[in-house]
Amino acid sequence: MTAINGSAAAVTGAASGIGRALALELAARGCDLALADRDEAGLQQVAAEIAKAEIAKAQPPKVSTHRVDIGEPGQIAEFAAAASAAHPKLNIVINNAGVALLGQFNEIEQAQMDWLFNINFWGTVHGTRAFLPILAKQREAHIVNLSSIFGIIAPPGQTAYCAAKFAVRGFSESLRHELAMANSPVRLSVVHPGGVATSIVRNSRTGTGVTDNARRAQSIDRFDAVAKTTPPAAAQRIILGIEKNQPRILIGNDAWFMDLLQRFRPATYWAVLAKRLEKAVNAGKVS
Repeated sequence: MTAINGSAAAVTGAASGIGRALALELAARGCDLALADRDEAGLQQVAAEIAKAEIAKAQPPKVSTHRVDIGEPGQIAEFAAAASAAHPKLNIVINNAGVALLGQFNEIEQAQMDWLFNINFWGTVHGTRAFLPILAKQREAHIVNLSSIFGIIAPPGQTAYCAAKFAVRGFSESLRHELAMANSPVRLSVVHPGGVATSIVRNSRTGTGVTDNARRAQSIDRFDAVAKTTPPAAAQRIILGIEKNQPRILIGNDAWFMDLLQRFRPATYWAVLAKRLEKAVNAGKVS
């Protein structure tokens, strides 16, 4: 297992959502941090919040912030070098950064799909490649790659997102087996969050072929209806998974249900889920 207290972690997408919650929770447990995001102001706010919370401690965690575009491999390599220089004992990497794209396949341009893949999939691959040699030098180390419940099920309207998150899952599981065969000190967990109450859907881009704003509003309503897990709860679950060296981390009762459903009905699960989703949305409107 990898102990959190005394470790140092690199976290991407750390300015908001699950990444921000991870930064706060890891710091509270005595972990130094290298925080990366495109949102520099958001990073500074997180760093200030950590400093305020830890001010009374004799040895507050060391926090460095790094402006990084995860879609740019060169910036990821620079981040790995800067993070390891600032934190020589760095032994945890959490590839968390991600984006969303609304629209059916025929409504999304190839350039938009490439944009999403560069962040959600290639960002994870490049982050893993850049940090793996650094982690391999530690006595114990851990990589955490964020997939999604949409790396297990694939609803309509999410072709780009599902393709990337399924790819993260496959890449991570294969690499985990390689690391185990090589007796590497590096462990790897792949995370499948269900509905977590973040702003990813509100901040999502829309396919160029999507011409009605009503569908975007409907997507937000549906997400809000099922996003019952808070970012702090998600962060705590991920950290528990690191501590227990769990290869697969499901977050939320909805994720557990959907995972089981697709096992029993691998080709027909969407008919069941669509009805449950509509019921949840209608219940939210009534309340």
